Amino acid sequence: MPEMPEVQALAERLDEVLSGAQLEGLDVLQFSSLKTYEPKPDEAIGRAIERVGRRGKYIVIELSGELRLLVHLSQGGRVDVEAPPKSTKPRGAVLRLRSRDRPSVLVKEFGHERKAGWWVLAAGDEGPLGKLGLEAASEGFDALVRTGEDTRRVHTILRDQRTVAGVGRGYSDDILHRAKLSPYVSLGKLTDDERQRLIEATHAILDAALEVERGRHGGLPTKLGDHFTVHNHAGEPCPACGADLRRVSYESHEVTYCPDCQTGGNVLADRRLSRLLR
Repeated sequence: MPEMPEVQALAERLDEVLSGAQLEGLDVLQFSSLKTYEPKPDEAIGRAIERVGRRGKYIVIELSGELRLLVHLSQGGRVDVEAPPKSTKPRGAVLRLRSRDRPSVLVKEFGHERKAGWWVLAAGDEGPLGKLGLEAASEGFDALVRTGEDTRRVHTILRDQRTVAGVGRGYSDDILHRAKLSPYVSLGKLTDDERQRLIEATHAILDAALEVERGRHGGLPTKLGDHFTVHNHAGEPCPACGADLRRVSYESHEVTYCPDCQTGGNVLADRRLSRLLR
């Protein structure tokens, strides 16, 4: 799933393409993807695109008259910048934005889950943005880590968009590996030193990933995560110590970690059988 670095860099590229243009069309190519009833999408047509930004994992397109379009790519969503503009309907197409004298922007989706979505929000309506927590790269996040007594696992907190917005499975694995913390450790049990390591690791991992993502051009390609440190690399040598990276499998995802760097040499068993280790 695209996370903060991918979505932030994509929003910056889309801002360069669309900012200042007049929105001429919203071609709804997958009707279940529209998550709002009012305002109608037609109310956005003819408005100026003032800027494209990001909140959490959402692309936020600000239009004149305080109307906003949100796009969430979920697990399999991707974006094509089409120059010259196109009118075809490729497989997996979700939405096409057309603007005057600019490339068209196609939101598409791979796989069968079909969870990518978009919203049209009136002035004052936060929609799904209202449920988002602190940005992972913010001072508020730093304060949460320094003082928080949450008993949930740090890995869970990082992935909970209502608590921390923008981070998912991939960067959570890499952040905890960088901080040398077990994926099972709870925030409330961290020492001051561990809390500081978590803050530094979060900023370092996200900053480095954003720098890589800013090197892309156009939309968002099919293949992502090629710069993860440990995520999806179970069975390969740890880049820090050389030990074999391990994983804990869940129904919907996997957690990758290094026993030597993160759990004192302990190999974590399946979550249904394992004790919580720190």
